[in-house]
Amino acid sequence: MHIYLMGYRGSGKTTVGRLLAARLQLPFVDTDQVIESAAGKTIREIFAEEGEPGFRNREQHALASVAAETANSVVSLGGGAILREANQSIIQSSGRVVWLHGSPEALFARIESDLATAQRRPQLTNLSGCDEVVDILAKREPIYRKLAEKTVLTDLRSPDDLVAEIADWVNSFGQQVFAE
Repeated sequence: MHIYLMGYRGSGKTTVGRLLAARLQLPFVDTDQVIESAAGKTIREIFAEEGEPGFRNREQHALASVAAETANSVVSLGGGAILREANQSIIQSSGRVVWLHGSPEALFARIESDLATAQRRPQLTNLSGCDEVVDILAKREPIYRKLAEKTVLTDLRSPDDLVAEIADWVNSFGQQVFAE
């Protein structure tokens, strides 16, 4: 089984995922990095050349590939990976799902403070700033809620605190979670 971390951009999926994987002694996989590595370009470049449908096709292929791996892992999903029903089925059938849930204001503040985000990730709407976050979250939150087995509130919390909460939840299942 995989532990999937989902949530909006800036929710801490990559940072928390790396720390959680280390704590659980599992490999860490970031699906956005899998996509960029396979394409040889950034997500921004993929969006510019292939549009969102092209990116989502690549994302679905990457997710299916990661889910098919038999080794247990902690997987950071792209924020929109949950948009396709096929992806939702893949996620639910191959792992446990944690939603890193932050307020639009906190998410936007994290996005703004991460210089790499602007270079690697495209703007998703014609809205600017926090308005884009609010708009996209309104569409995605119902899906996040549906898929989440565990919701972790991220505002004003350290990555270590989030990892401790998630690790405790994972460990509450005992070893059967990781039976291969």
